[in-house]
Amino acid sequence: MTHLKTIVASPARLFWLLQAAGWLGYFSLHYLAAVGHGKPWEYAWVSAAATIIGFVVTSLLRLGYRAIWGLSTARLIAASGLLLLLATAVYSTTYAEAIFRWCFECRPESLLGYIGYFGSALYVMLSWSGLYFGIKFSREIAHERENALRANATAHEAQLKMLRYQLNPHFLFNTLNAISTLVMDNQNTTANRMVSGLSAFLRHSLDSDPMQRVSLEEELEALTRYLGIEQLRFGERLRVAIDVSPQASRALVPSLVLQPLIENCIKYAISKRIEGGTIAVSAQVKDGSLHIQVVDDGPGLPEACVGNGNGVGLANTRERLKVLYGERQSVNVHTRAGDADGNCGGVEVSLVLPYETRSVA
Repeated sequence: MTHLKTIVASPARLFWLLQAAGWLGYFSLHYLAAVGHGKPWEYAWVSAAATIIGFVVTSLLRLGYRAIWGLSTARLIAASGLLLLLATAVYSTTYAEAIFRWCFECRPESLLGYIGYFGSALYVMLSWSGLYFGIKFSREIAHERENALRANATAHEAQLKMLRYQLNPHFLFNTLNAISTLVMDNQNTTANRMVSGLSAFLRHSLDSDPMQRVSLEEELEALTRYLGIEQLRFGERLRVAIDVSPQASRALVPSLVLQPLIENCIKYAISKRIEGGTIAVSAQVKDGSLHIQVVDDGPGLPEACVGNGNGVGLANTRERLKVLYGERQSVNVHTRAGDADGNCGGVEVSLVLPYETRSVA
């Protein structure tokens, strides 16, 4: 199988393979046709001579076609036509001489007979040229398609890396500001813990490959690093509840896909209230899909109240999942039931992804 792939992948080897097979087929048809018309077995020498001459002439014709391949379309057609007529003239002349040496009385008595030899040779050369250009154009198209697919894959990879490395500057600003405040208040121990947590989270964020997926269990471990930093900022105001089934914990998800969602909850649900709030993360496997819910009990987003959860974090998440899974995923945002005063009862973000584990992937 490997040897076959090498042959197919090499244009030169492919040409000589097809060239030899094609002219061997021509020899067989030429000789069988002669035998069918009553020629003796010695006529095989004529068929062999015609085959060898054709093999040599078309091999030289290939060199000519390769030399003019870079010309414009009009010039390519004109140049290939001249080369085709030249090759036909050489082939018909040498082919006729081979026949006349074996059968002197086969020499035509009029110009029309020579034109017949030329027409027969032109048909052979034209057929060979048609096959040559057809295969060459098909390989060129396949090559261009492969380059286009590779460029598209590279663009998707760059897009995923860009989306993956968009760490919200508000998070860094707030964390560094909190560290500065702790240092000014001489709470050096807490500040040191926050610096260590930030360092660990950033190291994990930069070291993880954006093109690789991780298990939901590993994703939750990274999320714990992030929440550890935020809990140093908010203390008891930030409460977290995680409920993930064992089957769901083995599912593969994009790395740090939950961090922007949790960051939204902290920004809009926790930091805006003196009493803070609770963020609940749950995941289950239903009907062959992974269902993840991120819920907060805050006042809710204004956009969410009208069914439009399209913040930067959500937009980033939507785009990443769309690039990775296409139409096999969904991101839904809706407002939970509010109170009698019309205040929103928090926001729920639901992700539905294909359920895949490491063994399946």
